[in-house]
Parts: sequence; structure tokens; C-alpha cells
Amino acid sequence: MIFLKAHGTQNDFVVLPDPECALRLSAPYVAQLCDRRAGIGADGVIRLSRAKDLLVAGELAALPTGVHPDEWFMDYRNADGSIAEMCGNGARVCAHVLTARGFLPADTEQGAFGTRAGRKEFHIHEYADNGTWADVEIAMGEVELMGFSSAEFAGQHVAGLALSIGNPHLACVLSSLTAEQLAAMDFRQPPELDTEFFPAGTNLEILTPLVDGHTSMRVYERGVGETQSCGTGTVASAFAALADAGIENGAVTISVPGGELQVRFTPETSFLRGPSVIVAEGEYLEPYA
Repeated sequence: MIFLKAHGTQNDFVVLPDPECALRLSAPYVAQLCDRRAGIGADGVIRLSRAKDLLVAGELAALPTGVHPDEWFMDYRNADGSIAEMCGNGARVCAHVLTARGFLPADTEQGAFGTRAGRKEFHIHEYADNGTWADVEIAMGEVELMGFSSAEFAGQHVAGLALSIGNPHLACVLSSLTAEQLAAMDFRQPPELDTEFFPAGTNLEILTPLVDGHTSMRVYERGVGETQSCGTGTVASAFAALADAGIENGAVTISVPGGELQVRFTPETSFLRGPSVIVAEGEYLEPYA
């Protein structure tokens, strides 16, 4: 099985080119691929197939909003094998791989592909290092405010905005939190959530208040654990930071353990921009299960 390994601000993925959707990705097999000792190691798996072939294979019950049958589709799985609706950093990596590895025309700077959260448009601002590095921006769509919720996490009670960016988030701005205190927090144990509010679980973001357009964030991802970055979590955090500061639309720079990302909001949509890096290509030799 041919694979690529790539990351966006150290949120890393195994990318599986599978144009005709021939692979059968069981949850145990995805977890095996993502195992950092017994597999390739990643926060998730991205299968690249045509939307129509995912339909025929039964991987999709119907085409999500705006997705064309002949378009490429980002079939995303969490590290535990569960299917996720959307992954922002994964989408940036997806756009990078599609353009840099010939799945789309080599001169493609702007385009689109399908996800379970709908059709996502992208813009490649820059390539470097023979195409293995790219500056990629994704139109993430509107952020849906679902309400307010809270959780027990890292030995304290945290509260914040419940948001959907195609997948669920609880973004908590802690009013007196500094970047140094955030870095010292214990993210090893999963949060205790309000299961009535989040029956299928959620991603949890902890962030510092907005100062001069900047905030720092860490994330505990549903089905994964703490990751070095989370694209949809970054958008959720930027929305929450602006709301906490009383700002409706604007731009936010967010520092995550894996680097730095930019999020901007217009009245119509949101955009996520940052680096994507292809680090390896190879053949996975473990028996297919």
C-alpha cells in the first residue's frame, strides 16, 4: 500500500492515495497505521478517493453539500479509526498533496475537494523545497454557535463556547491564563464532558485571552488525545477569542505547540492558513486487514 506522511504544524497524517476507493479501512487497521511504535504513526489517516467511488463503495451514504461526483474527496479517520467530519490541518495537507503530487494539474493554485463537512476551497500561496513545503489556505465555512458548555479538565472546571466547524468543539478562554501556564497544564487525561450536550464527544481547546490579535492554544482531540495542532480547533479558538474580546470579525494569529496558524473571519466564512510539509513517501508492508 503506497502512502505519504505529511503534517500541518506537526498535526501529522498518513495519506493514502486510493483513486478508485479499493482499500477497506477498518477501524483496527487505521489504528494500526497510526500507531507510533507498531505502524507509521500519525494523528489520523486521509484517504484520497473520487467522491463517486466512495459512494459506490458505501463509504458515503450521499454526497455532502456542494460536492461533485468527479471531485477528489478527503476521507478522514481519527487515530482510533473513527470517522471524523472534518479536519482543518488535514484539509491543508490534502490540498498540498493533491497539487504537489500530480492528482490535480501542476499549475493549480486554487481549487476544491470534498469532505464530509461539504466542499472546501483552497488557495496555495507558495511552494518551497521542491514542493514538499507549501503555504496553504482553506475556506472553512461559517462557524456555528451551538451554545455554552463546560467540562472538568486538567484538575479544574473550564467553560466556553460550544461550536461546530463541521465537527464539534468546546473552546474555553481562561481569563487569567498565560502562555507559560498553558504550556504547563496536564493534557494527559481526557476531559469529563457534559454528555447530554456532547453525546458523541467533542474536541476541547484551552486558550489564552486575545492580546494584540494573538492567542495561544492547546487541544485535546476527540478520538486522538492531545495533538500539536488542530485546524478546526484553531478556527474554533479564534472565534472564541474574538467573541471574548467583543470582536465580531477579524484576524487572529494562534500559537500552538506545533507552530503558528492564521485565522480570519468575514461576514460570510472563515479561513485557515499555515504551512504543510510532506516528509516521506513509501510502501506500507504490513498485511492489509
